[in-house]
Amino acid sequence: MKPKLRPIDAHPIQHQGQLMLLLRDPLRLSDVTIAVPRALAPLLGMMDGTRDEGALEAALLLRAGVRLEPALLPRLLADLDGACLLDNERSIAAEKEALSAYRDAPFRPMTLDGASFPPEPDLASAVLQRYIDGLPPAAPFSQNGPVRGVISPHIDYPRGGPVYAEVWRAAAQAAAEAELVILFGTDHNGSDGKLTLTRQSYATPWGTLPTEVSIVDALAHVLGPEVAFAEELHHRGEHSIELVAVWLHFVRRGQPVPVVPILCGSFAAFIADQGDPASHQPFTAALGFLKTTITSRRSLVVAAADLAHMGPAFGDPYGLDFIGRAQLRSADERLLTTVHQGDATAFFEQLKAEGDRRHVCGLPPVYLTLGLLAQARGEPAGYALCPADPQGLSFVSIAGVILR
Repeated sequence: MKPKLRPIDAHPIQHQGQLMLLLRDPLRLSDVTIAVPRALAPLLGMMDGTRDEGALEAALLLRAGVRLEPALLPRLLADLDGACLLDNERSIAAEKEALSAYRDAPFRPMTLDGASFPPEPDLASAVLQRYIDGLPPAAPFSQNGPVRGVISPHIDYPRGGPVYAEVWRAAAQAAAEAELVILFGTDHNGSDGKLTLTRQSYATPWGTLPTEVSIVDALAHVLGPEVAFAEELHHRGEHSIELVAVWLHFVRRGQPVPVVPILCGSFAAFIADQGDPASHQPFTAALGFLKTTITSRRSLVVAAADLAHMGPAFGDPYGLDFIGRAQLRSADERLLTTVHQGDATAFFEQLKAEGDRRHVCGLPPVYLTLGLLAQARGEPAGYALCPADPQGLSFVSIAGVILR
């Protein structure tokens, strides 16, 4: 057997004074998590389907100077297999079963109720209203014209609540009047350049936001159904669209509105100069179709997008001190200037020039929102640096933008 590891989440932890990596399946094919010594990280990286057990042990000794105890590798592989973390028949069957269950369900259930918000409608409304009530009075916007789009965070509410509140307070009337909402969300596990659709409606504490299946099917025809639904299971556990859908439904006072939820995969290939998003056929085809679609009824376009992820929690060698946080804020301000100008190309090019060293996970949905709204002008609606580790060395930056 030549084991191949599936895409996984690996988080550093300390267990009984030992540095460990906690391995989890982002698709949740299994609820089992596995902790392995951090010294075995190179071994995990070599599980690419090209080496059998003997070659893995030899390569680890040669490259990292680590000699495995007898029988350790077979036990580890058995644990990985049991947790569906290996790309093999077991995980393929589990993924097919999970996708079938997801599609057969009456709706996509909430996954973050109890963490970011209560599942009960009255309690959820009270929590979100408290965020709004805690804001200072709204300053008048300098631009006129209808609100066409929103850039909202997708971080958890305990950290990002005030920014959510500021952007959705400003967008409340547009959300209430919308007849269709296009939801672009970051797919944190999506493949390069991938747009992923679903026919499932998203549940919120106030019911469901019905997915406009006719538009989804028409867009899938444009993209190719085998492409558009290839990673549909990502919708089941991805939090980005869920967290903005809850605010959308809340500011509409529980009234449903048809939505088109679209998960947006990685731009890593474009950052590495392997293609250009401006000429990427799935993007040009999808944006062309959606531009026509949103002219037929009053529409709102939403990007569920966080900004930078910096510090040791995200793999950086150093934490952010006061100066580092000031530099991050300054870089975000320059980046947001391109957003306020409605310039999708300048937004992408700035991050490409940096090598995306700030790990801006909201790049895909913001780029596509700006491309769809074609030179809309934006104004700020909140900004924050949110702590991302107990030591106060890692941060996520978030911002709200109203696009007219």
